[in-house]
Amino acid sequence: MAHLPLTLLHRQKYIQDQLNESAETKKKIFDSCTGDILKAVDAMMKAFNDKKKVLICGNGGSAADAQHIATELVIRMTKANRPALPAIALTTDTSMLTAGGNDIGFENVFARQVEALGNAGDVLLAISTSGKSVNVNLAIAEAKRHGMTVIGLLGKDGGSSKEIADVSIVIPSNDTQRIQEGHITTAHIICGIIENEMFS
Repeated sequence: MAHLPLTLLHRQKYIQDQLNESAETKKKIFDSCTGDILKAVDAMMKAFNDKKKVLICGNGGSAADAQHIATELVIRMTKANRPALPAIALTTDTSMLTAGGNDIGFENVFARQVEALGNAGDVLLAISTSGKSVNVNLAIAEAKRHGMTVIGLLGKDGGSSKEIADVSIVIPSNDTQRIQEGHITTAHIICGIIENEMFS
């Protein structure tokens, strides 16, 4: 019987370990985050029922999540022919981001958009794996000044974002990859509940 090359065994073990870690993190989300996930659902549903909108921001992988989540809300998750839900990712306009970074500093690129677009009753979904992103926290502060509800989708210990958000969903991991996986899974759950309950 031929033996597998050592490199292949290492790769297979790496794949197995990564999948196990991801699965374990997601199991922990149920125990530690369910209550806050339901609070986030209620806040977003209230906004939509009151004809308000959701603004979403984050950096890097969280920026990708922001536009992913906005798409799930505006287009759909699984329900065909349902009305669109108003959501805007503040991460997608390169002219806005580069002008803001050049003229008013990168730390202000999200807060400036919240100032322009946010209204009382809207929701800001602020995504940060560490909870320490300066531009995200300035956006949270601006949202609070506008009377918006802030949901933090966070990780590690929640950072300073946890202290200033109205609802903080802190993925129980210190690994950025696991946190990001937890974020998009949690977002899919939130969008799915909203879609099922608003358009049952």
